[in-house]
Amino acid sequence: MVFSTQKRFIAGVTCPKCALMDKMQAFSVEGVDYRECVSCGFLDEMRVFSAPRELNTRVMETVDVQVQPVKVIVSDGSQCARATVNELWNFAP
Repeated sequence: MVFSTQKRFIAGVTCPKCALMDKMQAFSVEGVDYRECVSCGFLDEMRVFSAPRELNTRVMETVDVQVQPVKVIVSDGSQCARATVNELWNFAP
């Protein structure tokens, strides 16, 4: 139901049967979408129900990070109170 009844070429699409690029047309008949290759005659019903799900990658994985206190030693030899790395990161002198 995405395409009109008039056949239109789909740019950049490769036919799954003959592997030729820019030979596929898309059209709709009675609310059903089809794709057809003008080169080899391949005809297929297009089923577009939902968006494809996003693939899980290692970039998407969350890693539990343990926050550990660190000691900050000032140049005069005295020690500051314990602070977390996040507190030091946000520290503005």
